[in-house]
Amino acid sequence: MEGFDIDHIDEVIHGRVRLGVMAYLSGAGTADFNTLKTRLQATDGNLSAHLRKLEDAGFVRAEKAFVNRKPLTTLTLTDAGRTAFAAYLDAIGKLVEGR
Repeated sequence: MEGFDIDHIDEVIHGRVRLGVMAYLSGAGTADFNTLKTRLQATDGNLSAHLRKLEDAGFVRAEKAFVNRKPLTTLTLTDAGRTAFAAYLDAIGKLVEGR
């Protein structure tokens, strides 16, 4: 099948939780840590580890603040993250074309 190239799948995005983060943020724009944790049914530690990978890749930006003396982490896709997510979706689309 022409266009079938598994090597174009971005391993940073491809994990279930990381893919969920990217998909959620692409639609929502921004989200706080607890919203993502609830939506993705992840634990604090699990989500933190996946967010760190996305941050290290430059796909997600985390901003930390305090609201009523409680920490609040807000996450946003970067421009590089939006570009990478679009490329990921394109690569997945090419893999399933012509099924």
